[in-house]
Amino acid sequence: MEQKQNKVVFTTDNNEQVEFYVLEQTKLNGFTYLLVTDAEDEDEEGTAYILKDLSTEDDDAALYDIVEDENELDLIAKIFEELLDDVALETE
Repeated sequence: MEQKQNKVVFTTDNNEQVEFYVLEQTKLNGFTYLLVTDAEDEDEEGTAYILKDLSTEDDDAALYDIVEDENELDLIAKIFEELLDDVALETE
């Protein structure tokens, strides 16, 4: 993962690079979560994702995965909504 200002670049399992813009970060139960979007401009509508840091001390690089568990997703989304007053997150 390469970080430039508030942009992060992830490399997929297929070695494709995907750019996201970090909106917020939080920690819960020892895990770090990122709220990211594919929209470059804050006025632009985009898709938001909540990523969970699954890396261990043995990993060479950070390992993030998209949160898919509905209960975990709802809980973390509520935390991000509280941290970002002007954002309402809808989970699908």
